[in-house]
Amino acid sequence: MNDDEWVQEPEEWRKFLEVHEPEAGFDTLLYRDEVFAIQGAVFEVYREMGCGFLESVYQECLERESSERNIPFESQKDLSLYYKGTVLRQTFKPDLVCYGKIIVELKAVKEFSDPFRAQMFNYLRSSKLRLGLLVNFGHYPKVGIERIIL
Repeated sequence: MNDDEWVQEPEEWRKFLEVHEPEAGFDTLLYRDEVFAIQGAVFEVYREMGCGFLESVYQECLERESSERNIPFESQKDLSLYYKGTVLRQTFKPDLVCYGKIIVELKAVKEFSDPFRAQMFNYLRSSKLRLGLLVNFGHYPKVGIERIIL
């Protein structure tokens, strides 16, 4: 298997996104350009590292790759939680918030499961952000990325 077989190419992702966001045309996908930039960084990390490491390794790699690509991000940023309109003392820390508007949550598991999706929905709802990317570096032979829109 050559390096190109490890990562889905952008055209494959365009088709994936068109299927998973059928109400939106390709040109109207939410944060299309920003997501493609993030995906490019994710693909490069997977191309370089493959699967089998802990999430923390992929997080450090993705932070470095994002910096090299001038993708603005905040790592493990404390975001407020609310209960009936009141701010709680508890906070949550998504792995990355890119461009100040996209939550990126990293996993290194065999496959995504509903609790991961529920976590992302909760992050989005609590943060008032609209788009999250679940990234699974533990999937073989290709990195897994799911778009979650609120």
